[in-house]
Amino acid sequence: QVQLVESGGGLVQPGGSLRLSCAASGIIFRLYAVGWYRQAPGKERELVAIVNMSQNTNYADSVKGRFTISRDNAKNTVYLQMNSLKPEDTAVYYCNLPSRAATDNWGQGTQVTVSS
Repeated sequence: QVQLVESGGGLVQPGGSLRLSCAASGIIFRLYAVGWYRQAPGKERELVAIVNMSQNTNYADSVKGRFTISRDNAKNTVYLQMNSLKPEDTAVYYCNLPSRAATDNWGQGTQVTVSS
């Protein structure tokens, strides 16, 4: 049974930083691309960043230069380092396999709130 558990969210002031973690189980982790997605109130869920099995990364234009996705295959964990946070980054953040995201299968996510 595939399980992805997000953690690390919280309240941060504009310009601050957070690091999100995503712990995976039930899969041969190193063989899968993993993405971070977010959903802000009243908006569609969007892909923020993704890392494939070769450690190649891709980012949404809105977070390029501020967010960094990385993976540690020994720990079955993906991270999202978020710097220079803006109020518009406020959202529930989810990690997921693209195949699970396509079937609308999501975990609980972690709330990130950027506010002074």
